[in-house]
Amino acid sequence: MRKPLITLALTLLSTAAFASAKCESHPKSEWIPENQVKARLTAQGYKMRIFKVDGDCYEIYGTDKDGRKVEIYFDTKTLAVVKSEIRD
Repeated sequence: MRKPLITLALTLLSTAAFASAKCESHPKSEWIPENQVKARLTAQGYKMRIFKVDGDCYEIYGTDKDGRKVEIYFDTKTLAVVKSEIRD
């Protein structure tokens, strides 16, 4: 009974680790302010259901200008896309 629980726990941990992105660390004073990030992304056609800070990344869940579901991680200083998942 113990092996299935351990296997499940390891699977969940590996999935959680895969889901995040590794962004470069910048001093908070160099981060683009969240309200400016939201405005820029909205101007690019993103509709954000969730916007959050994940470690050293900005992360959004929502849709792009074509209506596709997206999960995107951005660099906090440059807004470069670090990782993205687009689902049709």
